[in-house]
Amino acid sequence: MRVLPPAARPSLMRAVVLCAVLTACACTAPAFADSGTPWPAVGLLALLCPGCELVRLCPLPGRRSRVPEGIGSFFPVVLAAVFLLPPAAAALVALPGGFAQAVVQRPAPVRRVWHAAQQATAAGAAGWTFALLGGPDALGGSPFEGSFGAAFGGSGPPAAAGRLADFPYAMLPAAAAAVAFCLVLTALDAGILAAAEGRPARATWRGLLTLSLAPHCVHGLAGLMMAVMWRSPYGLPAALLVLLPMYISCWIFAQYHRERAAHQATIRALVQAVDLKDRYTRGHSERVGQASAMIARELGMAGDRLEVVRIAGILHDVGKLGVPTRLLRKDGPLTPEERRVIELHPEYGHEMVRGIGFLGEARSAILHHHERIDGTGYPYGLAGEQIPVLARVVAVADAFDAMTSTRSYSRARPVPVALAELERCAGAHFDPAMVHALVDAIGRDGWHPVATADDDVQVIPAGSASASAPGRAAAAVAAAAAAPVAAVPAAAVPDPGGSALSGLPAQGARLGVRTVDPRAGQEPDGGSGA
Repeated sequence: MRVLPPAARPSLMRAVVLCAVLTACACTAPAFADSGTPWPAVGLLALLCPGCELVRLCPLPGRRSRVPEGIGSFFPVVLAAVFLLPPAAAALVALPGGFAQAVVQRPAPVRRVWHAAQQATAAGAAGWTFALLGGPDALGGSPFEGSFGAAFGGSGPPAAAGRLADFPYAMLPAAAAAVAFCLVLTALDAGILAAAEGRPARATWRGLLTLSLAPHCVHGLAGLMMAVMWRSPYGLPAALLVLLPMYISCWIFAQYHRERAAHQATIRALVQAVDLKDRYTRGHSERVGQASAMIARELGMAGDRLEVVRIAGILHDVGKLGVPTRLLRKDGPLTPEERRVIELHPEYGHEMVRGIGFLGEARSAILHHHERIDGTGYPYGLAGEQIPVLARVVAVADAFDAMTSTRSYSRARPVPVALAELERCAGAHFDPAMVHALVDAIGRDGWHPVATADDDVQVIPAGSASASAPGRAAAAVAAAAAAPVAAVPAAAVPDPGGSALSGLPAQGARLGVRTVDPRAGQEPDGGSGA
């Protein structure tokens, strides 16, 4: 689907909502015409759906806060209805939960109608999938044959309760129904997002499906357990007990996501504070985090440690919040006294984040990212293996972005020149393994920095000959000096954080050893600021 002009989107969005409503009506209408619809079961399950959704409005015992968002998920109840009821009746069960679902943006009535129609359509599709694959027979037949009162533990067990569910075959139609439920939900979500925001429908659907498929399969398993327990001699009470461990799991999962969101908010606040203090380094933190992650990935780090490396790169300069702004923005060289003040920023940063438990190993990188392999760095003059691994990673990433960025006291250099300088100083200032990892990563994947400042950014395409292997970056210096630096407009670069950083070619830059400016990263020949 092509991107629509903004003027056409409201009409298309109304058409999508109307189609969903009409489809939901078609899915639910047969339930009213069928004399065998088990209305007591439909009513009970329909009440459970909004009940599950409204659980989150109740405060936790002994606490003022409410249950986290997501604890009241009613999809297992809807899928239990899919497994227990005819498709049209299952679609009816989904309606009240859709109307009760939380709505943040306006117009709330339209969004509630959309949710209800969307979920009724998905439940109907899942019900037909389950029926066509022989799901009811695999579960031992419908528990509502004969007297419905028996299903509630009245005069005896339901008529079909004597037949055992056929496992594991029963799981196949149940899994297919859960997948169909997920496919319809995500397809409708992708359609409304494409209509409302002009997103590409296929790519949006694929992204939603990737995120939703596993949770919906878990909901399907919980719904299947609920249906099997309802069919057992214990009936409805046993079926309701299935919800308890599921909601405990949902609560723990929601707490984890809330904590993770709080971590990300903490990091964003610290980075924004540093960027506001030194306008010339806006976006530097994110790019150092990006380059640090590239190095770590090249070294084989993965999972949680890769995330810790990225966070360490993002927060490496947080201690500059304790440095006077006039020193960070000063044009020209620093006096010895000013240098000593700025060289305190790693210790300031370590003290600032010491109490943030989730940072873990990242704290050592914040403290030691200005140490050098030869022992001439600061704050403690560590050398070689004494320097923590993450600090050695961040040191290279910091110096690379410092050399390729324009600051108040230094012009940006082309990426090939920066890589050549890193290789020249590997073994003295930098860990050679970290330098080679960055050169290899940029040579293979290119350098596409996060655009967070006001001007253009340097972009190196994947497979660039200037950075294809260790040692080859130095050979590209002459070519880089003779050719303009590849650049793209800021609008063409993904921009999660703001604007784009200037990537102007070096003017009068020369290779050679000069005094390091403490405002800079680990750049060995004059400091480019970090």
